[in-house]
Amino acid sequence: MAATRRTSAGALVAAAVTLTLAFAAPAAADGPNVPEQPSAAALARAEKVSGDKHTLGTLARFFAHDGRISAERARPRVTGPVVPVHLLSADFVGGRADAPVAELAYLAATAVAADGSRASVWSAEQAGTWRVVNIASGDDEARYAAAGEKLAPGGTVFREPQINAWYVLSGKRVLPLNKDAEQAVGRAGVTLDAYRERVRAAYGDRQPGSRYDREGYAGGFAPAADSPEGGGPTAAQAGAVTAGSLGLLGALLLVRRRRHG
Repeated sequence: MAATRRTSAGALVAAAVTLTLAFAAPAAADGPNVPEQPSAAALARAEKVSGDKHTLGTLARFFAHDGRISAERARPRVTGPVVPVHLLSADFVGGRADAPVAELAYLAATAVAADGSRASVWSAEQAGTWRVVNIASGDDEARYAAAGEKLAPGGTVFREPQINAWYVLSGKRVLPLNKDAEQAVGRAGVTLDAYRERVRAAYGDRQPGSRYDREGYAGGFAPAADSPEGGGPTAAQAGAVTAGSLGLLGALLLVRRRRHG
């Protein structure tokens, strides 16, 4: 089990747990560039594994890590809906015309300790079995899912992990949900085409297999790595954030991230 302190709320863990989307429903999309959504069965299985006895025990130790509360008194519980988490798609960055803007990476549930501390429990299907693959401090995933639904009901919330920007796709517009996103696309957001041009300019030459990637600069398309306690793989070693990359199969990562706007 690895423990990682997150400095950019993004990075190595995202590369490690982005899967082949086996749990994504082949649901009808409204057209190209619209991300797939998880099935009801996937959401139910994620909810079950996120709140099982083993996970709650791990959560108790996680909440006790900083000494503010003991594991015995943490009494964690999982609350609220499980939400899908989408990450910016490498195919979209690469310019594939019908590529969704983001890919379904994992499902997240929110856990709350007795003292009010919150954590996000990430789960995914691995080799046919649903597992918790990460626990991260805070409730970013649930907060931004709720913010996106409020701003654009029915839209798809997604994250650009390279800069920790959260957005909601509303029709053919990409709208910002946090300050990092506002800095990237402005307070009013941009058209999907304009967003594609921005991310192509920012990351297009860093795709897996590119010269930038082959020469080892910044790990290709992968976001900047966090700093694992006691050392650990860099983003380049973990691999690019693309569907099918699973750098730490079966490992549970405990991440403490700094709150961003």
